[in-house]
Amino acid sequence: MLFAVSASGCARAGALRIASTTHLHSADPQENPPVVGSGDGVAPRPAQLEHASTGLEDTSQKTAALETAAYTDTDRVTIVTPAISGTIENVVDGATLQGSYLVDVVSAASVDIIATASRRWHEVRHAGTLSGQYKPRDLGVGFSASVSSEPDYFSYGAAGHLSYDLDEKNTSVFFGYGYGHDTIGRGGTAFTTFARSLQRGSFLFGVDQVIGPSTLGSLTLGVIIENGDQSKPYRYIPMFSPVEAAQAPAGASVDYVNAHRLVERPLEQLPLARRRFALAGTLAHRFESSTLRASERGYTDNWGLSASTTDARWIFDVASRLRLWPHVRFHAQTPVVFWQRAYTSVGQPGFSLPEFRTGDRELGPLWAVTGGGGTKVFLGSAAHPRFFAIAFEADVVYTSYLDDLFITSRTGVLGSITLELGEP
Repeated sequence: MLFAVSASGCARAGALRIASTTHLHSADPQENPPVVGSGDGVAPRPAQLEHASTGLEDTSQKTAALETAAYTDTDRVTIVTPAISGTIENVVDGATLQGSYLVDVVSAASVDIIATASRRWHEVRHAGTLSGQYKPRDLGVGFSASVSSEPDYFSYGAAGHLSYDLDEKNTSVFFGYGYGHDTIGRGGTAFTTFARSLQRGSFLFGVDQVIGPSTLGSLTLGVIIENGDQSKPYRYIPMFSPVEAAQAPAGASVDYVNAHRLVERPLEQLPLARRRFALAGTLAHRFESSTLRASERGYTDNWGLSASTTDARWIFDVASRLRLWPHVRFHAQTPVVFWQRAYTSVGQPGFSLPEFRTGDRELGPLWAVTGGGGTKVFLGSAAHPRFFAIAFEADVVYTSYLDDLFITSRTGVLGSITLELGEP
């Protein structure tokens, strides 16, 4: 029996999801929720099947990983995310089972919290995932399920996908569908007293292609249909007269906003339906002693937000026991159609509010650049040098907000350490 451990990156994923916004529940327009996907199976050779049928040997690989990620930024948000993940894979049978569990510990005293005269905000999120795939030959089926719980937010989801190999496994096409349900509440209030629901249906279509002996490509189209109220029950929107709104500068301080705004300060209100579309392409090439992976993703939705995300990672095999990689990413987006730096209200208080209003700067115009890298050191024995490894990764993320109150930029640092066992 072979025992192995591989890194999942789930802690970094959790921290990145939250770090994209001040609050845990802010929708990230850059992100296509990973509810469905494709997997690569390996068809067993007849000799393998014959050997497996004897039951003399367990051909499965059992993998697990321990990871801790941490994030902090100039907007006084701190996140610590410990995580554990595991995989059981049997190449002979074409079966894989994966699971993960993480905890996000968040502490925030951002400018948005200060603007509402609130104290530092603390929250803990628990999240778990389970996924599997069975692909003994050309046809594969898979599933995934997830659950996430916070004091004022609960979500769950499930998905399934089909994949089929063509042209002697040089081409693989896949289709998936997923469903998710979120319950949005208020801290200290039971869901039976106050709750909003959000339902999400996700469709994924794609193809993986072997382009050459050392080159792989992938093209994926994602469609996400969301119905429900995504407005944040804690987010109050300052209102201005038309004259004051025109004069409010980008990055206006809390004191400036409080001195020039009107008395009313309504809650955020977003449209009750959202349709998201994303087209992503990935290209991976293996050189003699390195691997380059680059991806491009275009995004648009019926709220008017359009975005482009470019990501590249180049992994170098510096030595038999050492890998190094640089990582760069650039993201740019336009605002939603109802975005305003300063919203206006005229006439009697509360009777002339804009239908849609938001203080979520992640829905406004922005660009962000990420730079960093990582290293992995293999510490196993001479016979199995890659049986035990430790990996470090760190990124610096600079975001420029082009038309927002309170801040014009934010710099964040995200790092992780991962312990691995077993042959990768």
